[in-house]
Amino acid sequence: MRKYLLISVSAFVLGAGAMAYVSPIAQATSSTKTQTYKMLELFGDVLQTVDTQYVSEVDNKKLIEAALDGMLTSLDPHSGYLSPDSFEDMQDTTRGEYGGLGIEVTSEDGVVKVISPMDGTPASRAGIQAGDYITAVNGQSVLGLTVNEAVKQMRGAAGEAVTLTIARDKTDPYDVKLIREVIKPKAAIARMEGDYGYVRLPGFNEKATDALTTAITDLRTKNPQMKGLIFDLRNNPGGLLDQAVGVSDVFLDGGEVVSQRGRDPRDIQRYNAKPGDLLNGLPVVVLINQGSASAAEIVAGALQDRHRAELVGITSFGKGSVQTVIPLRGGADGALKLTTARYFTPSGRSIQKTGIEPDLEVAQTKDQAQDIANRVWFSEASFKNALNADEGKTRKGVHTPAEAPPSGFDEKKGDFQLERAIAVLKAGSVESVPKLPKPQAKIAEVTAKAAAAAGKAPVEKK
Repeated sequence: MRKYLLISVSAFVLGAGAMAYVSPIAQATSSTKTQTYKMLELFGDVLQTVDTQYVSEVDNKKLIEAALDGMLTSLDPHSGYLSPDSFEDMQDTTRGEYGGLGIEVTSEDGVVKVISPMDGTPASRAGIQAGDYITAVNGQSVLGLTVNEAVKQMRGAAGEAVTLTIARDKTDPYDVKLIREVIKPKAAIARMEGDYGYVRLPGFNEKATDALTTAITDLRTKNPQMKGLIFDLRNNPGGLLDQAVGVSDVFLDGGEVVSQRGRDPRDIQRYNAKPGDLLNGLPVVVLINQGSASAAEIVAGALQDRHRAELVGITSFGKGSVQTVIPLRGGADGALKLTTARYFTPSGRSIQKTGIEPDLEVAQTKDQAQDIANRVWFSEASFKNALNADEGKTRKGVHTPAEAPPSGFDEKKGDFQLERAIAVLKAGSVESVPKLPKPQAKIAEVTAKAAAAAGKAPVEKK
């Protein structure tokens, strides 16, 4: 596990002669510290008042843990306090085996929101989607709970049933019954699609790079005439940074993969690939969508910037911040999960909030195309306190995507984005592939445009 060193700043006194002048900076620092101490006293006063006067007995440990988590989550959606149990759960998750439902969640205004279901898990099989809200677990509301508290309710012994109440845009809330399993995310799924290899990576746990290397090596051994590869990172919620670098290294022949930059402009850390491309230059297309986040975006951005692969799909989630996990007393008091830097692609693009835009924008379904054209898609930018992109860029707003399945395409049996990725490989590039007509606008849009052309507003039906 990566270890992080915290370096404290020591103060020293130069002597009586040096004390005659107190700089404005020193005065400001002293004033700030005094204010901090006053607020800490206030915290103690509030805790004591709650402890003695609340209507029923309270657990001071839980109150303090909630206060710590509230302090950190007020900074951004990904900082937080991990209790000793939550810290242990996080370690189990990164090792790639744990009990639960197989769902990546976050919190937005006190509501648990799905980032992505994991392949082959109870959540995925139940049809839970990115952007869904989880409002209750076994009939008990989880509104207002922290992510850690909500996740604790969803996890449990393998084989036990749990019922989630799901709220989704355009539908009434409904219950989904799932059976908990020991989650062992498949590190890689591989097959041939005609003359082209296909590898799907569901996440970036500790086994990701090794599994990807094995999958590609097996494909090439069994299919020596393989002409290219589709690398599927859709609904991949990310994971470990070292695995993102390792996965990128599989495709790159040296050079930069990603950099991270902290508060100090001089604090830049660069991560590079080693010489040697496992595919020896075979063409690669990467599939991404709104569920591709964090480590998945690092890989997609690196391969795009380095002109090693072209991207097909829709813009990724936009989670481009670095969280450092800092154990407290070796984990005995839990840990801090603190945002300490932003990720940047090799060309210097910030991933944060904006996401990675594909070279060929392709909606998976006609409904998805209409959604992209008519409402803001759930992403990192949806969070009110999301960290801004460093260069001040904003995420692309509502628009009509370049391509969507044509009429007659069977969306239940076919994978339109995958078909377009294969078409790009066959054509040699996104630039060369024959383009499809843009999806038609919604009737509401057409009506509005027609009314505007006629010089009058459309009539709203009630």
